[in-house]
Amino acid sequence: MGTVTLGVSIAVPEPYGSSLQELRAGFGDAAAHGIPTHVTLLPPTEVAAERLPEIRAHLAEVAAAGRPFPMRLAGTGTFRPLSPVVFVQVVEGGTGCTRLQGRVRDEQGPLSRELAFPYHPHVTVAHGISEEAMDLAFSTLADYAAEWTCGGFALYEQGSDGVWRKLREYPFGGGAPGVPAQLGSATDSPAAAAGEATVRRS
Repeated sequence: MGTVTLGVSIAVPEPYGSSLQELRAGFGDAAAHGIPTHVTLLPPTEVAAERLPEIRAHLAEVAAAGRPFPMRLAGTGTFRPLSPVVFVQVVEGGTGCTRLQGRVRDEQGPLSRELAFPYHPHVTVAHGISEEAMDLAFSTLADYAAEWTCGGFALYEQGSDGVWRKLREYPFGGGAPGVPAQLGSATDSPAAAAGEATVRRS
């Protein structure tokens, strides 16, 4: 059956997700419109396609045991010079993300894998573009802030065109879906967000 490339992430809900995606494109990141704005739980991982049912069952178990938690973004950071990335910082909810990604990558589960770098929850807004453009991204979003309640996560597959498409949402506790798709992205049509979300720009 071949292999597929999967990722698991927490979507940044609307209107923030599309807004950050458009800004990322504006900074010159050509991959922006193929990557819904997110906080990674599992980086791109190649697996045998025949394992998808097992993976979906595993993620459903992880989600069923999860509970909503507050997420807050504020300001920018960078992994340079180690990695050419500028990001918006996760200043609240990082512990929940770290715990969740550990369960997704459980050593006994179908998505067990090592990471190239220690896990650090963040929202990428520029990757692999010129230093000047990354400096612009860093300064433009220095005062950015947003907050919402994380109600679940989603499984994505990367197509041969490099675009990430959502396969399935996994709401915490088995409740109503809480991972809204983003306008203008390659995911399904927007779903209702769980909880209230607010954003501030100063």
